[in-house]
Amino acid sequence: MNQRDLDLQEFGLDPYLLFNRWLQDAVAANLVEPTAFTLSTMSLESMPASRVVLFKGFQGEAFQFFTNYQSRKGREIINTPYVAMVFYWASLQKQIRIEGYAEKSSADDSDRYFATRARESQLGAWASAQSSVLGSREELGAQMEQFRKKFVDQPVPRPPHWGGFDVTPRQIEFWHGQKNRLHDRCLFTRDGGHWNRQRLSP
Repeated sequence: MNQRDLDLQEFGLDPYLLFNRWLQDAVAANLVEPTAFTLSTMSLESMPASRVVLFKGFQGEAFQFFTNYQSRKGREIINTPYVAMVFYWASLQKQIRIEGYAEKSSADDSDRYFATRARESQLGAWASAQSSVLGSREELGAQMEQFRKKFVDQPVPRPPHWGGFDVTPRQIEFWHGQKNRLHDRCLFTRDGGHWNRQRLSP
């Protein structure tokens, strides 16, 4: 475990500098899915719901990911746009917690990212009615084959029900594991156009 203290002077009042440093560390460590994070939403019944998705970069100061808008998480975000995100890299003893407001990415952003996906993944976005009840794997395979034929010899367009969400954070907390469970915690809280920074007790 890296016991180096969290040097806040190095990053000042900019949590994005610290986030990028930690993400680079996770990538450099050859971790499996270093961009994976747990996304928590509020269900339509006002119950918390969580799943793991992939961070795809920034849109301005917003954290961006992509999904099916008709999936459970998509419908939940559209209904209640306040979400929580957790990045956890166990072998590095580092965690980042983010709370913020989610809104749909622009159509241009969603189109650009969709165009970078593998063709089979593009077809899968059409074939899978994500989160709906599926009768069998064969049914899903038949739907996939249907769209292979529909878009044969042509680019696969982005489905209108598929795209990005941009999460604008209201607070970002960094946790770094230390000896004797005296962990290092730092909370950045947005105050208008500025960030405030506080150390927290472990």
